[in-house]
Amino acid sequence: MQPPNPQALWQPASDGGSQLEAFATTTAARRGVPVPDYPQLWKWSVSDPAGFWGAWWQELAIPYDGDPRTVLASTAMPGAAWFPDVRLNYAEAVLAMPGRADADVVVRATSQTRPDVELTAAELRDAVARARAGLLRAGVGTGDRVAAYAPNIPETLVLMLAAASLGAVFSSCPPEFGPSSVLDRWRQLEPTLLLAVDGYRYGAKPVSREAAVAEVLAGLPSIRSVVWLPYLDPDAEGPDGAIPWSSFVGEPAAPAFTRLPFDAPLVVLFSSGTTGLPKAIVHGHGGIVVEHLKAHRLHLDLGAGDRFLWFTTTGWMMWNFLASALGAGTTIGLVDGDPAYPGPAALWELADRWQLTALGLSPAFLAQCRDAGVVPGEVGALDGLRLVGVTGAPLSAELHTWAARNVPDRVQVVPISGGTDVCTAFLGGAPTVPVRAGEIPCAWLGCAVAAWDDDGNSLTDEVGELVVTAPMPSMPVGFWGDAGGDRYRSAYFAERPGVWTHGDLVTTTAAGGWVVHGRSDATLNRHGVRIGTAEFYAVLDEESAVGDSLVVHLEAGAGRADALVLLVADPPSGRLADDDLGRVVDELARRLSPRHRPDRVIHLAHLPRTLSGKRLEVPVKRILGGADPDLCLDRGSVTHPDAVDEIARHAITDAREQAPSGPGPKRVPS
Repeated sequence: MQPPNPQALWQPASDGGSQLEAFATTTAARRGVPVPDYPQLWKWSVSDPAGFWGAWWQELAIPYDGDPRTVLASTAMPGAAWFPDVRLNYAEAVLAMPGRADADVVVRATSQTRPDVELTAAELRDAVARARAGLLRAGVGTGDRVAAYAPNIPETLVLMLAAASLGAVFSSCPPEFGPSSVLDRWRQLEPTLLLAVDGYRYGAKPVSREAAVAEVLAGLPSIRSVVWLPYLDPDAEGPDGAIPWSSFVGEPAAPAFTRLPFDAPLVVLFSSGTTGLPKAIVHGHGGIVVEHLKAHRLHLDLGAGDRFLWFTTTGWMMWNFLASALGAGTTIGLVDGDPAYPGPAALWELADRWQLTALGLSPAFLAQCRDAGVVPGEVGALDGLRLVGVTGAPLSAELHTWAARNVPDRVQVVPISGGTDVCTAFLGGAPTVPVRAGEIPCAWLGCAVAAWDDDGNSLTDEVGELVVTAPMPSMPVGFWGDAGGDRYRSAYFAERPGVWTHGDLVTTTAAGGWVVHGRSDATLNRHGVRIGTAEFYAVLDEESAVGDSLVVHLEAGAGRADALVLLVADPPSGRLADDDLGRVVDELARRLSPRHRPDRVIHLAHLPRTLSGKRLEVPVKRILGGADPDLCLDRGSVTHPDAVDEIARHAITDAREQAPSGPGPKRVPS
């Protein structure tokens, strides 16, 4: 354990009862490795990756065939070879659910579309076995692709586990994705079976997706079977020849699992598609099992009987991360719909009702709660809660402090940062590491991360590029359809051969904490000084007068002057007033520096974000630079797509459009 920190928002317990501490003790005894505290444990985990992951494999005790003694046959990046002599199955490992009896509830689901659903361990295993049999009857086999155009509900989870059980490759899109977004993804995969819903309810609003399903099917001639789930309307008739879900899982079957090579494809996750066609990122059975269970057991300290919910859709890697918690014996919570319906307190009320152990949220949701005057600790007792995870964007020190001060003292409010690319986090918390405001406490075990300058030097207390210098098991198997690996190498290794460049700007502190400043391809360069966009949002997100904000930097060129552009959206309560806007701009300069004062301000009713809540800095920068919006982003995968054209009308392509010289920015109203 690290020494107490008087400035910490949260201090570790002193009883030494976490799974991480037990693992460190066992490792020291078995392997003679002195790991008296977290920094030493982390240092060993990245300096001897074969030793660390071999020790973790012993701790996991998951079902497998073969010989696990060769842990890392090749350390090449890309191309690392993990556990080459092992065969296993993700679904078999996850459904082991250690410590759970058949009658224990392991899945709870709630939505605004239908009554709540619960599944016991026995019911979940039975549903997966039935769905596996349904896939086999439909002619699906190992290597075939199975797709779900479905929300975060038990049926989607069951289908994913069933596909994994027989070695089929799974991919999901939430039904709020438009048909073009879905086709951009699944045309790359050519799935043979599709699960589809007729619609859903978001808050009080019913949303039919029958026309969208028809368009998706018309664009995917590879689909041989459609499984139809009438979710919004129980009487909705599916496409011709569709198999009702009730029939698909209607025949009893015994559980069965096909054990596969460690790197056999499990799921395909997609990048956001905000800089081109979404990357089809392939993750393997073994890498996801060992990484996710490391995260859940050692970092989140989840185990049998704990209750875990991360608010997510089926289009975000956090859905896969949540599902894997079953393998720790943890009950998972699935939520479909508007998390703030009928108000931001609803999710906290659910956390209290379900007695959640761990709850995952976004900074945007926390800000919404704060601005609405919701005090989580007053919504309910939150008796079981001990961890609130936050991801999706950098968490400002102010919002971090607000959240920590408004939940019970025992609750660890911890930001994490990673990505779809590795389907996990590089940076996060641990049960033995204090949490300080605005910082991610530590690098996770087995993640050899560093902040580098352009010459490959490690930096401390300075902004650098986030790199990973040693392989991780959950690095992608590759990109789908990228037989030679050229796109994969170009995405992560072109800039620094043999070293993963993630694309985030970060600072690591002398105390071991981390601060994420934003995407490096959205970096602002003001008069030779690199500025992370997170600095702006730390101020802007505190402003209740601003509904949303986006900051981009347009470099000089083609007759255009250098320009720092601030886009702001109206708050939910009404329109942003001119006086408030001027005050906000002045506040940026006052709290940060004069170089943070924007040259141009664009005021809109709404700003688009990805459906998982991420800001669209890079595509908006390209649009403002005059690029065709439809070449910059996928409208079907963003909120407020009409705002995209509004942004395009403010493209800055000519020097005459620049802000006049003088003390203040030029304002462009909506």
